[in-house]
Amino acid sequence: MEALSLISAALTRVVFMALLFFTSHPWPRTEAAKPAQELVKGFEAIPDSTVDSFQTLLADPDGNFSFGFLRVNRTRLSLAVIHRNLSDPVWVSDPTRSASWSGKTRLFFNGSLVITDRSSRVEWSTGTDGDRVVLRNDSNLQVEKTKPSQTVVWQSFDFPSNTLVENQNFTSAMTLVSPNGLYSMRLGNDFIGLYADDSHQMYWKHKALEAKAKIEDGSGPVHIRINPNGYLGMYQRGNTPVDVEAFNSFQRPTTGLLILRLEPDGNLRGYLWDGSQWALNYQAISDTCELPNPCGPYSLCTPGSGCSCIDKQTRPGPGFGGCTHSTQDQSDLCDGAPARFTVLRRNGVEVPFKELREHKTASSSEECEAFCEEKCECWGSVYNNGSGFCYLVNYPIHTMLGVADEGKVGYFKLREGVGKGKRWEVGSTVGIAFVCGTVLVLTVAMGFVGLRVWRRERRVSRILEEDGGLSPGPYKDLGSDSFNSIEMSRR
Repeated sequence: MEALSLISAALTRVVFMALLFFTSHPWPRTEAAKPAQELVKGFEAIPDSTVDSFQTLLADPDGNFSFGFLRVNRTRLSLAVIHRNLSDPVWVSDPTRSASWSGKTRLFFNGSLVITDRSSRVEWSTGTDGDRVVLRNDSNLQVEKTKPSQTVVWQSFDFPSNTLVENQNFTSAMTLVSPNGLYSMRLGNDFIGLYADDSHQMYWKHKALEAKAKIEDGSGPVHIRINPNGYLGMYQRGNTPVDVEAFNSFQRPTTGLLILRLEPDGNLRGYLWDGSQWALNYQAISDTCELPNPCGPYSLCTPGSGCSCIDKQTRPGPGFGGCTHSTQDQSDLCDGAPARFTVLRRNGVEVPFKELREHKTASSSEECEAFCEEKCECWGSVYNNGSGFCYLVNYPIHTMLGVADEGKVGYFKLREGVGKGKRWEVGSTVGIAFVCGTVLVLTVAMGFVGLRVWRRERRVSRILEEDGGLSPGPYKDLGSDSFNSIEMSRR
């Protein structure tokens, strides 16, 4: 026993010393690999099937921006630059195209940054002869030539998608496009314009005030740039702006990052990153009804009241397309054949952003309608009885404005057959429900009556059996004994 005690004590000391060693000398941990700071010739990458959203391939020196594979709709990918605290990318290689998220898609750098799909088809390329790829701390992705001197041969700042960042020049040769592809921002010779691309209609315009400098003919096109002091400046030559569009942070000391984005609803908004969150810092359009299509096709947006439908019978659903007469067909009404359409008319209607639209002069609403009636490309007209102005709508009907003035009359063509299905669906649903309800009530009633008759016949049968096995006959054959038996059976 003494020997066992000595052995036990020795084992205890060994275990204690081992624990002391491991707690005072931890094993070295494997650090996660840091993103590359540059890509050189020979670089190659494929999408990682375990990544759900973004696969980092390159990072800027400060660690705020990353370049890599952005997963789109689960099965597709785009090359993108993202900010670590922004859900949407600040740059996308080609918003109109994407490759598949699979092991057969690869990105490589051979002087050009190239992405190919499973059939080895080139999906996108910088088309350059550079030596390395770097990501600057302002989010600018660059392909550089390092010999004989360092020069930039390609940069993402020259190909913006829907976002501008501080000090990024936006020229008349560039276009911002909303993520859904419906809206765009372009520069004119002295203004910034927002356009609905399906109709080519300008819905917002900001003209240069030329307060500090004048735009000179022959001195080149204008460009715009976000100034860190909190404004969107328009320039022609030098650093003196010909126009200043102030943000909320204008002339306030800030150390954050400013960006400007064209959003899916068509609004142009600025945001400020203050180190902890993104704050709304600018909004080009403040009134919802002034947006290009806030309520959907064949709808009205009334300030203070919201959305409704032109036909007064249906309700706009969530997002676009809630009204009965919504259509995805964007072709003209003739489409190679004689025009076939029905008409909706509504008083108290006005075209949105009318100051940016062309108009005719008409003596009556009937004359205004006649301007549109025979034209295949015209989907409607709005007439102002007060001014005599006639506005033609040469694209499928989007959101109109609801106004109190009944003298403003809207005339809208509806492609024949559109909307009937939904009205039939609603009517048939109500009709079917009514018929089913009626059948159910009748079935229950008939079942109840049948049950009562069956119970009465069973009771009479039992009584007759107790009185000698007489079988029941017609009422006139039942003698007084039968009634006596019934009467006795109730005692």
